[in-house]
Amino acid sequence: MVSAGQATGDYSAVFFIEGNQVARQMRASEFGAFLDGYVGLSDLAETDVKAVLVDLSSDLLVQALVFFRIWFDEEGRADSSWNLPIEELARLGAKGPDMGGGAIRLVCRSQCPEPRYASELWDPDMTPGNNHFQVIRKAVNANTLKFRKVEPEDENIPVLRAGQSEAVLADDARTETDRARLAQLIREQRLRIKTLQSVHRDMLTEVQREHRLEIKALHHEIDDLAQKYERQRLNNEQLKKRLAERNQQYLTMQEQVADGSVRKDRDDANVTAELVLLREQLDRKKRELEHRDEKIVALEQEAHDLRHREPLDNTVMSYLKTQAVFLVAYHPGVGHLTLPYEAIETYFGNPTAYAAERCGMNEPSYRQWLAHYEHPVCGHSLENGDVCGEPLLRVSQPSDFRPGLDDRCEKHRS
Repeated sequence: MVSAGQATGDYSAVFFIEGNQVARQMRASEFGAFLDGYVGLSDLAETDVKAVLVDLSSDLLVQALVFFRIWFDEEGRADSSWNLPIEELARLGAKGPDMGGGAIRLVCRSQCPEPRYASELWDPDMTPGNNHFQVIRKAVNANTLKFRKVEPEDENIPVLRAGQSEAVLADDARTETDRARLAQLIREQRLRIKTLQSVHRDMLTEVQREHRLEIKALHHEIDDLAQKYERQRLNNEQLKKRLAERNQQYLTMQEQVADGSVRKDRDDANVTAELVLLREQLDRKKRELEHRDEKIVALEQEAHDLRHREPLDNTVMSYLKTQAVFLVAYHPGVGHLTLPYEAIETYFGNPTAYAAERCGMNEPSYRQWLAHYEHPVCGHSLENGDVCGEPLLRVSQPSDFRPGLDDRCEKHRS
């Protein structure tokens, strides 16, 4: 990479241009540090910057300008592949406008001594009120970079030649000045024409690119419309087919209705007869249900009377009620139970459930423990259908029994 500070003197600077103003200034040596990657500019991350190399004389007059582009990456560092020899181009530049010290050496996109570098350059705007040369001259005169200005030495006053009048010399001087001014004006106009032509080419290229993109977008839109049309056509064909099927179904139904109207009267008579029979059967079922409900009420009343009937004197039930005699039952896990008179009927309805409730268990769990208690062996079913039958240690309390563990041997525990 070519460093800006390697070939430029102490009177070279780099201006960053944004629009019609100088956004940032630095000396050429400082710009060389950016090119070498020592520092970065975070505010310029991922930006294509328009810059100008400005060569000055010791009295701070512009000698050469190079309008170039440079890319800064996502970290604000200059593109490492950038190797534009801006100092060499500045020395080879063609004549440009007069910026106070005579015609400058100018290098831009439309006036490049090396055509291979033209794509990395840009053209200044010379439009009145937006002239980049005026902007650069104004920034040089402000001398923000604090260049030391060396005033030029006074030139010797020319001596008139013998026999030559002051009027003739004045005319010659005016003629030379007018010729130089005219030549400078012509150069400036030619440069402006070149820049305008370059702008026109860029605009034409951009318009052509946009035109190609529009044509491509239109082609995509036409393809989408063609696909939509094809889908719509297929849908219409399917709808036509379904409509034809519906019309055929409608005609078939009309024929069936026409055929059925002939049989309607005969069917109505049959339906009326069936309705009469069904009503008679329904009335008979209603009477049977009423009779059954009366029987159920009578049986419930009889059961209630039996449950609340006083026991006969000198019977076991009378002694149980007066607690002259107690009924005692025994169940494993509960022990002996003294049954109150009110619980006798419940107990005899399901003794096992009664005992399970007294143990604080449900009936299935109590029966499972009871099976283990009465026959403490492994209940695991083998593949041949037999039971393992390995003797186990009996669990005497229902609450301590663990199904799947206490009723299984060590080999078959889950």
